[in-house]
Amino acid sequence: MSTGLETHVVDADALKATKGRFRDGGIRLPRIGELADPFTLDMDMAGVDPDAPDPRNLFRVHWFNGADRTSRAAVPEHIVFPPELTGVAATIIVALGNRFPMIRAHKVLTAYGCLVPRLVTGGFDPTRHRAIWPSTGNYCRGGVAISRIMGCRSAAVLPEGMSRERFQWLENWVTDPDDIIRTYGTESNVKEIYDACNDLAKDRENVILNQFREFGNYIIHRAVTGPALETVFNAVRGTGNLKARAFISASGSAGTLAAGDYLKAHLGAAIGAVEALECPTLLYNGFGEHNIQGIGDKHVPFIHNVMNTDYVIGISDAASDALNLLFNTAAGRAFLAKRTGLGQEFLGALADLGLSSIANVLGAVKLAKYANMGPDDAILTVATDGSEMYGTEQEKALSEQPGGRFDKAAAAEAYGCYMLGAATDHLLETSRRDRERIFNLGYYTWAEQQGVDMPAFEARREQSFWDGLMANVPQWDTMIDDFNSDL
Repeated sequence: MSTGLETHVVDADALKATKGRFRDGGIRLPRIGELADPFTLDMDMAGVDPDAPDPRNLFRVHWFNGADRTSRAAVPEHIVFPPELTGVAATIIVALGNRFPMIRAHKVLTAYGCLVPRLVTGGFDPTRHRAIWPSTGNYCRGGVAISRIMGCRSAAVLPEGMSRERFQWLENWVTDPDDIIRTYGTESNVKEIYDACNDLAKDRENVILNQFREFGNYIIHRAVTGPALETVFNAVRGTGNLKARAFISASGSAGTLAAGDYLKAHLGAAIGAVEALECPTLLYNGFGEHNIQGIGDKHVPFIHNVMNTDYVIGISDAASDALNLLFNTAAGRAFLAKRTGLGQEFLGALADLGLSSIANVLGAVKLAKYANMGPDDAILTVATDGSEMYGTEQEKALSEQPGGRFDKAAAAEAYGCYMLGAATDHLLETSRRDRERIFNLGYYTWAEQQGVDMPAFEARREQSFWDGLMANVPQWDTMIDDFNSDL
């Protein structure tokens, strides 16, 4: 199995062709180190539309974009959830992913992390290869955006039941409608995505960039997202005594959870994985359908560092659907303003949270209660995308309300039940045996179904394996420099 971890040229002809394409298109690649610290970037971004397939937008694939998505912020944009809203004393800090270019979601960083090692080693040739992006929504959009920049054909593979907004975006960006491949099901139906990719892989011109097993996904988040969150935490803490107690992220492809490995090493933060209660794979070896888009279930991603995960937290999609209405309707915000005393500027910022982002916040609330955290404790998490990707989901949730209305009473019920009433049930503090169970569960997907050999599967039990992956970053950055120097 190719994992995209090569640090040497694997196809000199492909590399030569790629450089020619990039030279003709005026495309340069940012170093991973530059994305971690974009103040080292040397690129004129004046007048570049952040939503255009402009090659210079690759230099905006970082967490430091301002609210206008054209300027650069000294500290990544974030929201600090106060006790008045959450009902817990701990500080919950949410970094905002909808500041990223082109797709308004941080998954474009994931796509870059998976593709760039293959570009600089000759593992992907945009003049002849077709990039296949298996996803439950945002990752394939990021991949399609980068593919457009390179002028190469790509395909998005995602479940047919994902939000309409995802498909509308894809329809505007792909060069051929057939490059949107709809598989059966919804968020939980990841195996069907894999099956479609296995069929596509029969054509050697199709390169499958599977975020669930591409270690570039893990590496880019540990190298870029982790330090960005550390910067946010230090800014919020200031000269105070705030301690980073935990990092929380929805499971998804598990790439973002790699930021937790960085934060554990640098700040001592525990790591919590959030999953949908309706499909409690990590918690109970369970299965089912759910609507927290951003969490893929019924399997353990190959790049999930299970043996370093301290908590697994189940969140119901009923909670994320209800709070999506609370945060994004006039009645909901009016209720929150009166109940919490928070101003409209803060309440308006709640629109920066999509469904999995809301689940992340609720996971943080549950963990704060479970661990009895106080005012000197902080939990860090991310908002993968904003509510703009879920308008149709909001309409669907609204239609299911009595009379199709979300009024003051419904807002009070949603807030009391799902925010203030968040309990510590369906929360697992993992023992060694728990971690072994979850790790072993991955065997059925990766060894039995996808053909990973056992030494490669077993190697991931040890933390030295995951730490060792980060040695690739300086090697890839050197290769990126060499690549750019020939353009």
